[in-house]
Amino acid sequence: MAGLVEKALVNLGITLPTPAAPIANYVAFVRTGNLITVSGQLCFGSDGQLAAKGQLGAGVSIEDGQKAARACAVNLLAQVKSAIGDLDKVTRVVRLGGFINSAPGFTDGPKVMNGASDLMVEVFGDRGRHARSTVGVSALPADAAVEVEAMFEVA
Repeated sequence: MAGLVEKALVNLGITLPTPAAPIANYVAFVRTGNLITVSGQLCFGSDGQLAAKGQLGAGVSIEDGQKAARACAVNLLAQVKSAIGDLDKVTRVVRLGGFINSAPGFTDGPKVMNGASDLMVEVFGDRGRHARSTVGVSALPADAAVEVEAMFEVA
């Protein structure tokens, strides 16, 4: 029987993908005590393609960037589910860190990151409110528009 978080995902029309395997010398997540830190997730959609490719402010719109950040958040949740089995065990989304593939002078990275932040609140309610950093970068792996990492507190 699906838990409350998974029912919220179903109501949003979201199916969690199989978590992506690391592409270099790192692990997908680390659990220490009640904290799980999830490595940065790229904006791969359910079709295995990037939700947005390229730089914000140079061909990628804020709206497409938000969709990409949301895709990253879905991938974060898939990693957490693989770590703990039941997303209802998440007691708090502690922090998100966003990397926005940005053209020079692009300053709306926080608007882009709202795509990930909004999903966490939609899924977890007040437990989804978190601290956050947003950093503009000149490039990301696979020319992804967005990458997001996270930390979760779990029971």
